[in-house]
Amino acid sequence: MSAPTIARESTPALARPPVARATNRRRVGTRHLTPVLFLLPTVLIFGVFSWWPIIRSLVLSFQQTNLVEPASWVGFQNYQTLLDDPLLGKAVTNTLVFTGLALLIGFPLPLFLAVVMSELRRGAGLMRVLVYLPVAVPPVVAVLMWKWFYDPDSGLFNEMLGKVGLGPYPWLQSADTAMASLVVEATWAGAGGAVLIYLAALASVPTELYEAAELDGASVWRRMWHVTLPHMRSILLIMMLLQVINTFQVFTEPFVLTDGGPEDSTVTVLLLIYRYAFVSGDYGSAAALSVSLAAVLAVLSAIYLRLTRTWGTK
Repeated sequence: MSAPTIARESTPALARPPVARATNRRRVGTRHLTPVLFLLPTVLIFGVFSWWPIIRSLVLSFQQTNLVEPASWVGFQNYQTLLDDPLLGKAVTNTLVFTGLALLIGFPLPLFLAVVMSELRRGAGLMRVLVYLPVAVPPVVAVLMWKWFYDPDSGLFNEMLGKVGLGPYPWLQSADTAMASLVVEATWAGAGGAVLIYLAALASVPTELYEAAELDGASVWRRMWHVTLPHMRSILLIMMLLQVINTFQVFTEPFVLTDGGPEDSTVTVLLLIYRYAFVSGDYGSAAALSVSLAAVLAVLSAIYLRLTRTWGTK
């Protein structure tokens, strides 16, 4: 009676009937298919609203069209038009200047505010609300508000400075101060989001390290340099890359505040794209400049990530 039982128990799994193996395969296939079905709507939406416009812009950069009549292929003529435009070099230079000033002013400021707020024992919640409040203001509304601040006759800044015998200053009317004025407004508008990210990163730093540094008599700045910054290296690298990408695409501030003036001192690449498309009606050149900007940012991002690949783990 025991022999058949032993034989059944020692039967290998591969000897199971074909029907059972097919059923298991169907179950495994269903388990793998379920997440794909859940992701499919998101992938379709992302493809339609993100990748398709990119592909369409790439095709449009080799065409001449007014978006009404059939497009005609012109090859690299649109790119040649860009190279022949003397305003392109000015726009690229202005964009680089804006990016450099934004990194110089706007990158360390949110980190400084986050460190100061993390050290506060009272009023930290109110400070977070005040710092993040500019992010909640619609961008165009914020820019228009700052346009009044910068008004040379009745603006808030000149009114305040006039009470101490200074000014008035042509903030947006002078080529020497217009770009710096745009950077100050952009820093005010975007610092709140970065501060919250840095505060979240600061919360992940082990408190034992701060306690040990305090026992050793380290000041706030030494704790920041030797404890905080090393643990936030990867976050800082990512935030710097994102800020470079965002500042290369600055548009709202020069468009609303100065319209590229004075003397084209605040014309940026995106503002030039806008002028090609909606002022001159040259959609092919606008698409060519857009594709060129995207390619430059992609190459810069790849180089940056390559160079900083191991920095976040050191």
